[in-house]
Amino acid sequence: MGAKPDKKMIERGEYLVRIGNCNDCHTNGYLLNDGNVPVSEWLKGSSLGWRGPWGTTYPRNLRLFVRGLSESQWVEAVKSLKRRPPMPWFNLNKMHDDDSRAVYRFIKSLGEPGEQAPAFVPPDQEPPMPYVTVPAPPAPGK
Repeated sequence: MGAKPDKKMIERGEYLVRIGNCNDCHTNGYLLNDGNVPVSEWLKGSSLGWRGPWGTTYPRNLRLFVRGLSESQWVEAVKSLKRRPPMPWFNLNKMHDDDSRAVYRFIKSLGEPGEQAPAFVPPDQEPPMPYVTVPAPPAPGK
């Protein structure tokens, strides 16, 4: 009986990753290929930068991130995570614990983690291509 619930949790995690749009940023080529990227390549991070007033961020390799965390540590990290744009951390913070556990188990099931995504580039430095330029939001009330 132990294998079936775990399989169901992994399937739930895959579903949540898919509908939560995690792959759009954290999987190279996913967004621009209509999601036609093998699951074996999912969540390995991306070399496409997101440049804005904060600098240039790169979607991290989630497989490497979870490799160093227990399931409980992941659940706590998801609740308190704060990241630079465009990561919607404020939505992730609201994830239910059971869903967070399912995502963790799915990520852990993916296998070989791959390489680190590029490091953050401060706003006063030119990042390597490719990157998307994100304009500063308008001032409140404008």
